[in-house]
Amino acid sequence: QVQLVESGGGSVQNGGSLRLSCAASGTSSPSSAMAWYRQYPGKERELVAAITSGTNTNYGDSVKGRFTITRDDAKNTAYLQMNDLKPEDTAVYVCAYTDQLVIPPPWTWGRGLQVTVSS
Repeated sequence: QVQLVESGGGSVQNGGSLRLSCAASGTSSPSSAMAWYRQYPGKERELVAAITSGTNTNYGDSVKGRFTITRDDAKNTAYLQMNDLKPEDTAVYVCAYTDQLVIPPPWTWGRGLQVTVSS
């Protein structure tokens, strides 16, 4: 069973940076995707960024040019570098993993991290 351990959330001021990490354990699949979603209170999760084991990436429109997703396959870990953070980026960020590259992907979810950006 895949387990995800997230780290790196916290509070920053407008224009600041944070780096989130998500380590996956319990899997040795050679082909997988990892992603970060975020959730605002009372709203559905929205995609922030995703990356496959082939390093193909996909970003939500609101974060393009500011956020970068990368992964270390040897560590089964994905990273989300968030630069130029804005108050509207304040949300719970949730890591996701799947080894089934279909649409929609059956994600395994992490517990989530709070990211707070103050103006």
